[in-house]
Amino acid sequence: MNAIPMRRNDAKPAGLSPEEWQARQDLACAYRLFDHFGWHEIIFNHITLRVPGEEGRFLINPFGLLYREVKASNLVKIDIRGNIIGDSRHPVNPAGFVVHSAVHANRPDAHCVMHTHTTAGMAVACQEDGLIFNNFTAVFFYDRLAYHDYEGVTLDTDECQRLAADLGGRDAMILRNHGLLTCGTSVALAFARMHLLQRACEVQIASQAGGARPRLVPAEIAAKAAMQAERAYVEGTDADLQFAALQRWMLEKDPGFLE
Repeated sequence: MNAIPMRRNDAKPAGLSPEEWQARQDLACAYRLFDHFGWHEIIFNHITLRVPGEEGRFLINPFGLLYREVKASNLVKIDIRGNIIGDSRHPVNPAGFVVHSAVHANRPDAHCVMHTHTTAGMAVACQEDGLIFNNFTAVFFYDRLAYHDYEGVTLDTDECQRLAADLGGRDAMILRNHGLLTCGTSVALAFARMHLLQRACEVQIASQAGGARPRLVPAEIAAKAAMQAERAYVEGTDADLQFAALQRWMLEKDPGFLE
């Protein structure tokens, strides 16, 4: 679903297909949303997206720019090893691409990969039990959430296969002692999953603040809710409708990300 209509033809740089330009606009919008919600790590971390029609090529943020500075035209095209394709005024952080490359290389359906170090996400990642199924959004991940043990700063490419194996066919992961990761066939779907996982973590931390014993959702109800969410977001249109609304919001705030 192309939620942002293409602007004037002369706004698209020469040499880019309409599909790539649309992908760039969608990805730039996601970076602006991460900035608004405070899901950024200043200039670090990434959201990556496959380039439509170009096997093994991805779009990533320019290293050194704030998320609020990212726009369609300054996103950098790279290969699976993090090498820059074509010309770019900006470098990339290939070390930070290790997590993303592990997913992209092993999951052809993972067109978009998002990774965060939010306070709530990291707080849950630091807990022995990880995410507990005690709230409305947490149960959406019942039997759908992967875990990967912390191995240090993700600079070692040997970790890629272990991370990919731990993710398997799931679309959301808690990197223990580290943060959150989601993926999807589109920016909209990966964002919807990240938003739900982030909210689940926020509610878990808030519910634990008073020290009360958590009331867990029964397994059969949690499984039912997870299936309902999948039908709405994956099989239905909820993710696309949500992202379209968020794009309209970002257009009101600052349409510069489309450039």
